[in-house]
Amino acid sequence: MEEIPLLREITVVVGIAVFVSVVVARLRLPTVAGLLLSGALVGPHGLGLVSDTHAIEVIAEMGVVLLLFTIGLEFSLERLKHIMQRVALGGLLQVGGTLGLVVVVCLSLGVAHGPAVFYGFVFALSSTAIVLRSLSERREVDAPHGRFIVGALIFQDLCVVPMVLIVPLLGASTEGATGSIAIALLKAAAVVVAVIAISRLIVPRVLKLVEASRSREVFLLAVLALCIGTAWITSLAGLSLALGAFLGGLVVADTEYSHRAMGDMLPLRDVFVSFFFVSLGMFFNGEVLAEHPVFVLVCLLGFVMGKGTLATVAALIMRFPPRAAWLAGMGLAQFGEFGFVLVKLGTREGVVTQEAASPVLTAGIISMFLTPLLLQVAPHITAGERLLAPLARLLGARGIEEASETGHTLKDHVIVIGYGEAGRLVSESLRALERRHVILELNAENVRRGREFGDPVFYADATSEEALGHAHLSDARCVVLMINDLQATYRVVDAVRRVAPSVPVIARTHYLANQRRLLDLGASKVVIEEAEGGLEVLTQVLRALDVPRNVIDERLLLARSADHARRLTVPRNEWAKTAGVSGVKVESVLVLERSHGAFRSVREMDLRATTGALLVALQRGETLLSPLGADESVKPGDVAFLVGDPHAVERAVALLGTVPTDQQAAAPA
Repeated sequence: MEEIPLLREITVVVGIAVFVSVVVARLRLPTVAGLLLSGALVGPHGLGLVSDTHAIEVIAEMGVVLLLFTIGLEFSLERLKHIMQRVALGGLLQVGGTLGLVVVVCLSLGVAHGPAVFYGFVFALSSTAIVLRSLSERREVDAPHGRFIVGALIFQDLCVVPMVLIVPLLGASTEGATGSIAIALLKAAAVVVAVIAISRLIVPRVLKLVEASRSREVFLLAVLALCIGTAWITSLAGLSLALGAFLGGLVVADTEYSHRAMGDMLPLRDVFVSFFFVSLGMFFNGEVLAEHPVFVLVCLLGFVMGKGTLATVAALIMRFPPRAAWLAGMGLAQFGEFGFVLVKLGTREGVVTQEAASPVLTAGIISMFLTPLLLQVAPHITAGERLLAPLARLLGARGIEEASETGHTLKDHVIVIGYGEAGRLVSESLRALERRHVILELNAENVRRGREFGDPVFYADATSEEALGHAHLSDARCVVLMINDLQATYRVVDAVRRVAPSVPVIARTHYLANQRRLLDLGASKVVIEEAEGGLEVLTQVLRALDVPRNVIDERLLLARSADHARRLTVPRNEWAKTAGVSGVKVESVLVLERSHGAFRSVREMDLRATTGALLVALQRGETLLSPLGADESVKPGDVAFLVGDPHAVERAVALLGTVPTDQQAAAPA
């Protein structure tokens, strides 16, 4: 049988990529780094195991098309409209600043205007695939630095469209290029509007017909045809394949089939994007590094330090605190996937020569390899944000002084750090109970929304001891910590312990593996999302199966004992810990008008006989009534303190207060 060269090439690429990626993973390095390294090994400048690099590049280009299609699926026209202001501002600062600085540097070195702008385009773009994958793995997409990075990346992806149109015109004379660029942009706008308008009329109807076939294969083929078809149509009009794929994704995103399309396309995308990263590694040329080490090093420093610094300053201008700005700068300090597209286009159109572009490509590949490593190390480096502190004060990025304006009235209050969904829930309950609290948040949009709701939300960085001081930490009752940045969570707990060692800290974390570190740093309680979420699901499943209540309680108790997770109940009253009594529960309950105990004396209630629990004290306003006489009357609004075994206390709580169904379903602490 005749050998098929392409199959051999693909087999070699896949086999080497798997082997190298496994080795890299054992070294705790990201998969993307392994794919880039494997490309460098098998490529023409490495071991030369792949001779038909053109075929691999064709497969890799499919990866770009599928990547842009899924990006379009994630955004949709409606979402782009809502976030455009934030995306445009942050992205414009980062892209515009990088483009302007690179052009100025190139012109000062004698580079012509066209190539100078071209290099500005190449340096302005960052790696969407590498950075978003790293942020997702670390669950930092919604962290302050993650929001800035995502906004900048969206803007960069949108900028690829005019850049692709402009690059072929940069080699022309300035007089002719200006008119040509204007015509090209108008042409692109017309094509984009036409494709979106026609697709929105046709695509939903076509997908509805395809859905009626009840065939997953047919639906996948239809979505794939839409992705490739829109890319092909836009390429006929002189635009990029990537633009067409992005438009196709935007159109499908506004239909009811977007989630299914995303689920079907993700496996294909991941395979082809992996080939894309391998093909990027093939561009790495060790000979270029050996021949032009200084030039490559300067370009690398430009990507990592120059571009990272500009992104950091852009984040500070948008009032992000030093830590978030520092991490954002590190997240955007690399070469981008579409930089390769621009370089290939620029060399083909004669804007720059291959010899001039090779050192930039080599430095760019090295910066992409370093990015996952920098993202892992950056949260542990505090020197960068300390150096940024003076600039942050100058730009007004911290805003902690706002919290101190009302801070002088705070005492015995709760400090809530993070104003996401969980933070809003805590704040709403504290406000309803008329308990004093203050919220520290780094998302300016959340601060604005919180103040509209009437919550005491202030723009502040809780990792700063100064910010905690303005929130009167030493006088606080407790600190509730609910942020997505794990390293920042560690630092907040450490800062709280240094400033106010006696203030309890209740922290939330995603994984059980993080619990021990938080407790060692001084957290009083740690709520683990993966454990609590699993137990809640278990409860709902057993309820749906009509399992008896006491059996559910038993299963929850066994599950908690198995994974050492904290129980989904109100924690045991601190009196029990103080007394050091084993097997005895101390609980408090608010006496309501409709409860059994209201307007009755201790003798009339006879809790000891009816429930087995003992009423030891009453809190009436600021007065603690203890010991209690037999004729002492219990009034609505009193807080009754009960002592006894857990079951006895449960019965007494049911008599003295009205317990909501949700709380009754929880097992006793």
